[in-house]
Amino acid sequence: MKALSKKDASTVSPVRLERTFQRFTLGQRWEHAILILSVAVLLLTGLPQKYQAAGWSQWIISSPVRLSQIQRIHHIFALLLIAEILYHLVRGVVLMTRRHLSGAIFPTWQDLRDAWQMIKYLLFLTRKKPAFGKYNFEQKFTYWFLFFGIGILALSGLILWFPLVVTRFLPGGIVPAAYLAHSNEAVVAAVFILVWHFYHVHFQRLNLSIFTGRLSEEELRTFHTVEFERLTDDKQSDLKTPGGSQ
Repeated sequence: MKALSKKDASTVSPVRLERTFQRFTLGQRWEHAILILSVAVLLLTGLPQKYQAAGWSQWIISSPVRLSQIQRIHHIFALLLIAEILYHLVRGVVLMTRRHLSGAIFPTWQDLRDAWQMIKYLLFLTRKKPAFGKYNFEQKFTYWFLFFGIGILALSGLILWFPLVVTRFLPGGIVPAAYLAHSNEAVVAAVFILVWHFYHVHFQRLNLSIFTGRLSEEELRTFHTVEFERLTDDKQSDLKTPGGSQ
């Protein structure tokens, strides 16, 4: 290979190295991928059944055979979503018993203070934005909203799937109530995901950490200042202790 001349070498841009920090494990990223797939298919197969009178829905459900096929696909991915929920819960309980689960995702009073500080910042009442830890109050709200929302969808969906079994133990009015809860919660979840979640995660800033598993130092320092300080302080303390990483 021909060596670069001094002139060519002076025009070459220097390589910029930047640290990255792990944000999501491989297992968490797989969980997210399964969640995206199952929720997308459930919405695509469920909304035509909710709006059967619409022209676009009648084009999709053009015959009883087509309706049966759509319902079968809906049930398969409902089972996949329920399996994902159970895995998520069991994994969380196991990690909690082993004291390996961070409590960063749980809401605290600090989240209310951060929300109030952000409101004041958006209203130009202060110039100081709140500093966040691993998850800010918006991300915690998203997680718990979807957690309980998907729980409602799963429970009401099982009632609709097995109405004869359920009505052996519960009043018959539980079935129409489950239908209202299931169909309306599905619409709310779809709007929430497309408007709130996608805007704050992918449109406001292109945050791909749920796919790559890592955040750059600049992103962590800017959007999760408290977490950045905690991680860097931990690393600096490790360097000062005997046997710490070099």
